[in-house]
Amino acid sequence: MKFFIDTANLDQIKEAQDLGILDGVTTNPSLMAKEGIKGADKIKQHYVDICNIVDGDVSAEVIATDFEGMIREGEELADLHPQIVVKIPCTKAGIKAIRYLSSIDISTNCTLIFSVGQALLAAKAGAAYVSPFVGRLDDIGTDGIDLIRQIANMFNYYGFETEVLAASIRHTMHILQCVEAGADVSTCPLNAITGLLNHPLTDKGLEQFLADYNKLNS
Repeated sequence: MKFFIDTANLDQIKEAQDLGILDGVTTNPSLMAKEGIKGADKIKQHYVDICNIVDGDVSAEVIATDFEGMIREGEELADLHPQIVVKIPCTKAGIKAIRYLSSIDISTNCTLIFSVGQALLAAKAGAAYVSPFVGRLDDIGTDGIDLIRQIANMFNYYGFETEVLAASIRHTMHILQCVEAGADVSTCPLNAITGLLNHPLTDKGLEQFLADYNKLNS
């Protein structure tokens, strides 16, 4: 499984990159605002700054909701850096934009996926990624992990090259469940990823090793 970090915080991105396990970044206007990044030029430069830290894909989201606006913004974002993947919402206009952008070799990430049918349309349009939102489905009493499994099974059955990018990951258990469900990518907060390191037996074992070493060398 690939790990993307879902943030616009450069320090967190650098920390994840330094771990040696980071495959990419997803971000959106809300995450940009959280970091105080405002204004079109500053936002574009921030995307470039992120691309200069990581080696993999960086999803940059369009603001427009109409077809022409999505195309215009998508082309502008793609021109910023070769690693940019244009994030587009799963709407009628969005599917049309994904089809057009994929036809001119611009990679896209279809976001706000909440059903198998939406994922199917995005894949047929040529999206490089689809982003089902696990946590938001869980919030309304629907099994978000089951949707990941259904989409992964569908893509495998029909041979789609589109990758399942599990989004709205809230915690470490979500990551492990996405692995079992067959997601290609999980995009998560840094603490969900580092949570995979935690196990009481590791802590206990290291404590014992150090205690034994100190006995032999005291």
